[in-house]
Amino acid sequence: MLRILPLTLLLGACAAAPQTPAQPAPLDGLMDRYFQARLAWDPLFATRAGFHEFDDRLPEASLAAQMRRLEELRGFRDELAALDASAQASLDAAVLRAVLAAEIGDLVHGAWRMPITNRGGFHADFAELPNRHPFQTVADYDHYLARLRAFPAWTAQNLELMREGIRTGWTLPKASMHGFESTVAAHVTEDPKQSQLWAPFAAIPEHFNAATRARLEKEGLEAIAMSVVPSYRALLTFWRAEYAPALQAEVGVGRLPGGLEFYRHRVKSFTTLDVDPEDVHERGLKEVSRIRAEMAATIDRAGFAGSFEEWQHFLRTDPQFYAKTPDELMQRTAAVCKRMDGLLPQLFGRLPRAPYGLKPVPDYMAPFTTTAYYEEPAGDGSRAGFYFVNLSKLESRPLYELEALSLHEAVPGHHLQIALQQELTGLPEFRKWADVTAFIEGWGLYSERLGLECGFYQDPYSDFGRLSYEMWRACRLVVDTGMHAFGWSRERAIQFMADNSALSLHNIEAEVDRYVTWPGQALAYKTGELKIRELRARAEAALGADFDVRAFHDLVLGSGPVPLSVLEAMADEWIAYGTSKQ
Repeated sequence: MLRILPLTLLLGACAAAPQTPAQPAPLDGLMDRYFQARLAWDPLFATRAGFHEFDDRLPEASLAAQMRRLEELRGFRDELAALDASAQASLDAAVLRAVLAAEIGDLVHGAWRMPITNRGGFHADFAELPNRHPFQTVADYDHYLARLRAFPAWTAQNLELMREGIRTGWTLPKASMHGFESTVAAHVTEDPKQSQLWAPFAAIPEHFNAATRARLEKEGLEAIAMSVVPSYRALLTFWRAEYAPALQAEVGVGRLPGGLEFYRHRVKSFTTLDVDPEDVHERGLKEVSRIRAEMAATIDRAGFAGSFEEWQHFLRTDPQFYAKTPDELMQRTAAVCKRMDGLLPQLFGRLPRAPYGLKPVPDYMAPFTTTAYYEEPAGDGSRAGFYFVNLSKLESRPLYELEALSLHEAVPGHHLQIALQQELTGLPEFRKWADVTAFIEGWGLYSERLGLECGFYQDPYSDFGRLSYEMWRACRLVVDTGMHAFGWSRERAIQFMADNSALSLHNIEAEVDRYVTWPGQALAYKTGELKIRELRARAEAALGADFDVRAFHDLVLGSGPVPLSVLEAMADEWIAYGTSKQ
């Protein structure tokens, strides 16, 4: 990994030196206390990250808890602002400042009033516990039982937040919540052993003695029957009787009371830049125009004589572009990933130790969610990273998109970046787990383009799939801002994406519903990718024959996720250092 020493001159990448050997510097202590608070706020995150002090707990989601968290975050922000100039100028402080601003803004604007989306929420996170909780010891099982028994309280707290949303007019749009009820109903089972939460009790380690096994099975049945299923039933009743009737008739958070101010906060939070919805919308339109020209050239290369609309129809309907079975889709995905694994040393000087695997998206949510997603490995090495592939509705999962999708979600995209991030030494823990979306998703989109440099996208169909994915992210800049800031309807957003990409209509509708219920997040991808490409072009122009793509990538990933303005400062100093040696 390339680490350029002069970075400390511009950014103060190292925290202030300790005053005494036994006393940490003020910034070090602040970062540690913030991270410990984050673990306590979200015990599910703590377990997922490999910190097990809170394995017997669920988050506290009540309104009172939201206000306490806000005050704690403001305290951390004020403490950071009071540090001396050298600490203020450090890379650690820059990342912490951005993270705190995003979290405080969400709480101030009341984002907690919507703890569900069209694709998930607290109830879906809970259902994934069997895949994220450790089950090696009896204590692990007892902690899991404690979480099952705590689900009624967590459910009640989230319903409290949603009722506050109803009271203040902050509910989700009806058009984007179709199918949500089934994601809850799937967990209302008459037989506890049919529950997804029963799986760990069906696989209790054989070395546990018979009495312990019998106790755990008995208590597991009771916890699911008496705590888990009634909680899902209560959520389902609440949804039908209270929340569904209060859903919004129109999409767009900007239509809600104070919603436009919230969305402007989200734009700056998810892009990490001082930009407004108007700036983002205009940039999106320019990108759409540029990519359409590249698409036209690719269609010509394929020798297709029809119109763009006829080309889209061909790609969306011809059986040659679709897997016949779920197994075929998974096998084709695995082949792309394995091929890329062997090419990574061409692009990177440092590779992660943590492995990754493939899993299908869970059946209960697959029909209503997106094509794929990635889940990071546990920080303690107990769980690999996983690339989840949606195996439902095969007629909407075109194979010509598979290379771009896999390079984004697995390697050199999310798995490589996040696994490396966790393995960096000398980095404060909070930075190993910082959710700087513009950096993380920008890297994922940039990674799709790296396939051009190592032999992917050889036929015009897969290359058009790459361009279609890039267009998808450019369209996000237009439709996300369009719906949330400029009054666009859901139908207009769907049509805009359908007119400009080869994505299946099912995927387009699922994606638009995601943007509707997760304002601003979709802006991060293209914004981050454009910044990384801009910085690479700048480095290539300045360094000429001395430019080393492996060193550049190690620089970008070598400090974990950072705001884009910080990344730009790092790159500029790296370029200056390189040119000074020419």
